[in-house]
Amino acid sequence: MKIPFKKRDKAKGISEGYIAGVLYGPEMDNVVLEVDSKEFEKSYEEVGETSLVSLESGSDKYKALIHEIQKNPLTGKITHVDFYQPNLKEKTEVAVPLVFEGEPPAVKELGGTLIKNILEVDVKALPEELPHDIKVDVTGLVTFDDVVAIKDLKVSDKVEILKDPEEVIALVTPIKDIEEDLEQPIEEDVESVEKVEKERKSEDEEGDEEEAEEKDK
Repeated sequence: MKIPFKKRDKAKGISEGYIAGVLYGPEMDNVVLEVDSKEFEKSYEEVGETSLVSLESGSDKYKALIHEIQKNPLTGKITHVDFYQPNLKEKTEVAVPLVFEGEPPAVKELGGTLIKNILEVDVKALPEELPHDIKVDVTGLVTFDDVVAIKDLKVSDKVEILKDPEEVIALVTPIKDIEEDLEQPIEEDVESVEKVEKERKSEDEEGDEEEAEEKDK
């Protein structure tokens, strides 16, 4: 994905229709720049923060990750972006979002509810091998005993998922089980509360004694 950029003079401010940014990495000097807002937003929607983009300005070309964005809290518009150029020969770690596909038969036919325990996973790979997202096929959830685990994810053999293979990503639960959980009263740890109260009372009494001693002096 190509993103045109211009080097920016801090003293002159930001050009109309552009977003301020900076490019940095372990083997380069920082580059203060600005990118066309429409081009950037289009690219960001497609690649997110897990795939390399190509920053280009004339003969200058940099392969980088969109590392962080800042938004105006009132308008929601992107106001600044950090680009990170990793060492392309070294593996890097990023969090990759999971995209759930299909409809579980246990939802459609048994009336259950799909539970998504994990929405993203950390992966390790060479920058050019990093996936934009990872698909999760939930059509195999036929009964309430079926699960989709980390080991079921389909990724390139050049990508390492940094999670326990047995960890459950998704399952279907009967609605009544969820309702029962919601109906259960919240139980307070009475002993812990009493212990805290006693400690506070003890501290207050010690403080009163110290104040009394100061007055006597």
